[in-house]
This record gives sequence, C-alpha cells and structure tokens, in this order.
Amino acid sequence: MSEEMNQVEVMDFQVGDKVSGQVTKVEEKQVIITIPNSKLDGIIPISELSSLHIEKASDAVNEGDQLELEVLKVEEDALILSKRKVDAENAWQELEQKFESGDVFDAEIKDVVKGGLVVDLGVRGFVPASLVEAHFVEDFSDYKGKTMAFKIVELDKEKNRLILSHRAVIELEKGKQKKNILDSLASGQVLSGTVQRITDFGAFVDIGGIDGLVHISQLSHEHVVKPTDVVQEGQQVQVKVLSVDRDNERISLSIKETLPGPWANISEKAAKGTTLEGVVKRLVSYGAFVEVFPGVEGLVHISQISHKHIATPHEVLKENETVKVKVLEVNEQEQRLSLSMKELAEKEEEVKDYELPEESKGFQLGEMIGDQLKNLKR
Repeated sequence: MSEEMNQVEVMDFQVGDKVSGQVTKVEEKQVIITIPNSKLDGIIPISELSSLHIEKASDAVNEGDQLELEVLKVEEDALILSKRKVDAENAWQELEQKFESGDVFDAEIKDVVKGGLVVDLGVRGFVPASLVEAHFVEDFSDYKGKTMAFKIVELDKEKNRLILSHRAVIELEKGKQKKNILDSLASGQVLSGTVQRITDFGAFVDIGGIDGLVHISQLSHEHVVKPTDVVQEGQQVQVKVLSVDRDNERISLSIKETLPGPWANISEKAAKGTTLEGVVKRLVSYGAFVEVFPGVEGLVHISQISHKHIATPHEVLKENETVKVKVLEVNEQEQRLSLSMKELAEKEEEVKDYELPEESKGFQLGEMIGDQLKNLKR
C-alpha cells in the first residue's frame, strides 16, 4: 500500500513545477527540504543554491529557511530541486525593469575575479574593471564585501549576461553636480579652484566639479609667453567668472582680475620726485611712453625728453631703449604718470658747467693781453 502511495506522490510532480519547502538540514554539498503535503524529500545540490560559486551550502541557506523552488528531476524517493532557477527567473523580471528605467541600486560585491567584480542579484552580475571607478584601480582585493551603487549597462537574458557599472553612477552624479554648478554661476563671482590642465592657450581650473578656462591673456597683468611660467597643475588659485555658456557647458574665468592691478600703490612705488629706470615702449609725435613697472607706462612729454629743442622723440630715443626718468606727477586713480628725462640730464649739465678750467684760463690770457696793450700805448 505504501509503495502505491509513493508512486502516486511521485506522479504528482513534473519537471519545471514550482514548489515551496522548508530547509530541514544543511549538509556541506546539498540541502534537504521538507515539502508540505508530500512524503517526498527535496534535495537541492550545492550547484543549484546560488548563481555564484559557493564552497559550502551554509553560505547560501540556513535551517528553517522557507524557499521557493523548481523541480529539476523526479526520482522515486526524492525531488531534485533548484533555488537558483527560481531566483534567476524572479531576478530577470526586476532587472529588466531596472535596465529600461536606468535605475541606480545598491549591491554587495561577492567576489573579486580576474578582470573585475562579481555581484549576486539573483543572477550573476559582472562589473568589468574599467567600469568600477572613474579612475584606474590597480588592486580590487579590498572591494570584496563592499556595497556599491550600480547601473545596468548591458542585459541579455538568453545569454545569461548581466553587465553592471559603478563608473556610470559616478558620471551621472558628476553630470547632476555640473548642472547645479552651471545654474549657480554668475559673471563677477570670485571662486577658489584648482589648476587641472595646462595648454598652450591657457589653463583649465576645477571650480568644484566642473572646469573653466582661464585664457592665457587672463592669467596675469603681465604679458605671458607660456602658461607654465605663471601657474602649475594642482595649484590652488582664485578666479573670477567672466562668462557662462550653459548650453555648451563653457565657463570663462580670470585669475588676472583677482590680483592687484599693476597700478595698485603706484603713488608709493613712484612718488613724485622719484628716479626710476624704464624701457621705452612707444614713440609718438608728442613724446615717449616708458614702462617703469610691469604693466605701468608713463609719458615723457617731448618737452621733457631733452634740454635741447627736438622736433620728434625719434631724434634721441628708440623703442626698447633703457632710460632713467624722474616722476613729475602721479595719479593712481586715473592711472597717469608724468615723467621727465630732461630734469636728470640738466643735473649732469650743471656739473659740467661748474668745472670750466679751460674757460677760466681763457679769461687769464685775455687779461694778460689787455695789460700788454696798455703798456704799448704808454
């Protein structure tokens, strides 16, 4: 009678049937399941417990766990069951929804393998090394057991292929951060930043998640030949926002406008009466412009170039010539500096006029001749 009942029980199950059961015993390589309203035991081989490789059955289940399972094989005294297949079927539906909507979700790194990381999402998910971080990582050993945020970047149920990316999450966050920064920027703002890259035409400065360009002309008040003469990668700088192009995500910045201008404190550096050395930068009909400090030019009016009368400054001066000048007037507010070369030249002439030995000898000779003439008349 019992054999007939067993036969009835065996015939009640078909391959592919879904059954519920409770874990009654966890062995090293398999799990024993009790199935309600059935005299047949269920057996789950270790290979059918998880989508990932596990060393022992207790890594996946515990006694007393209630499981949803699928029948793989019907034997006379037991059912061979799979937890992995049910988990995978349920997981694929959820994963397909996540993939289509671009959802970001957290998952634990279960294993570190050659070429990347493995996570268990009901099916085996793989994270290629290039998609783990936005920067290069040499050793992933510390990642095992770590929980990270992921996006699904490739899904193929037929090929049982699931590719995840944490890098995509980082880039998504950067995109949101960039938009927030762009929305908050306004011309005239002064911000702190870090020099990220230097090119021939300027420097790119990170101002908190987005780069702006400081054109070479905006690096310094002085003429800059090479940006590396003024700034270095990694350097902390103050920048002023010149313009923001939100559509093209372009930001123009200036370091120059955060620095004291060349005319700052010029009243002290070039006080009235001060003698300075400078370089003739430009010659015009009414005088010469002489640079006495980087970015600071003063005018030597034609009347102040020489003690002698000259028709044009070109008669006595040439561009790039180094000259000495005296400050006549300084106006820091209007950035005007009046200079004189003549006043310094006059001093030299006065020294020469003071020593006139030959001329004095001439007067003595005249007196002697005059005395002789007087004697002849007598």
